[in-house]
Amino acid sequence: MQTYIVKRLLALMPTLLGISIVVFLVMRLIPGDAISAMIGTQFILTDVQAQSLREYFGLNLPWHEQYIRWLLAALRGDFGLSIRTGQPVLKEILNRFPLTLELTLFATIIALLIGMPIGILSAVKRDSIIDLLGRLFALIGLALPNFWMGTLIIYVLSVYFNILPNSGDYVELTQDPIKNLSQMIFPAITLGFAFSASVMRTARSSLLEELNKDYARTARAKGRSEQAVIFIHCLRNSLIPIITLVGFQTGYLFGGAVIVEEVFAMPGLGRVLLSAIGQRDYAMVQATVVFIAFNFVIVNLIADMLYGFANPRIRYE
Repeated sequence: MQTYIVKRLLALMPTLLGISIVVFLVMRLIPGDAISAMIGTQFILTDVQAQSLREYFGLNLPWHEQYIRWLLAALRGDFGLSIRTGQPVLKEILNRFPLTLELTLFATIIALLIGMPIGILSAVKRDSIIDLLGRLFALIGLALPNFWMGTLIIYVLSVYFNILPNSGDYVELTQDPIKNLSQMIFPAITLGFAFSASVMRTARSSLLEELNKDYARTARAKGRSEQAVIFIHCLRNSLIPIITLVGFQTGYLFGGAVIVEEVFAMPGLGRVLLSAIGQRDYAMVQATVVFIAFNFVIVNLIADMLYGFANPRIRYE
């Protein structure tokens, strides 16, 4: 197990390097730069002042020199300063990450609590009205965009119930748990709804496949009850595709929550990334994308390690 983890972590380095190169080149292909964005929206600068700022942030250097300077500094833990705020990029990322992490975990829990029971019930009651309703739920969940779902929640709460989700005054979980949960519940439902549809479809198809295998038929022939066949024999074996899906989707939510964070005005990692892209904040964009990619790989590594608990026959070398 330890050797496997070390190999995966070593393979992470070229992955992050490749991602940083792609992000660096894509950001430089966008017309203009951060200084031009600042001049057009916030400040009135002379050409000399603008050139001085470009020299200060290293934007006057050729692209390859800019990247090498950024990479060498990043290896020392210095991801540069945000042109937008003047603060260290890593500090801002770490300040925003707890919100996104909490939102992602809540959305994952909601997805599992909704998707798993519906998927299991749909597989057990195959081709019944329950199965039909379960598949309809999955279809609706996958078809509705997150931004539309979030907007619908806000509209219903404000028009029909005369309440609105708290926004703009985010409170951390350690400061006020009740207020924090009240701020998190609706964005988590928005993210978790589509996620639960994917969990439901995967759980249904995986469990159906296991229920039709020889070992399940053998267990029934030996007189085991259908409940024992489902929950003791088949369900555990059907968890591998579900763990894969949850690992992938959870990693995706670290960066994919940007739309929901924007709709609910939550100061998370996705929202700061969107703002940084619009303002050509190169250092913030590069560091945030690399940080999200790092978390994505770590989450999927954890998912791979969970395979051994779901199926003891799996060995890591």
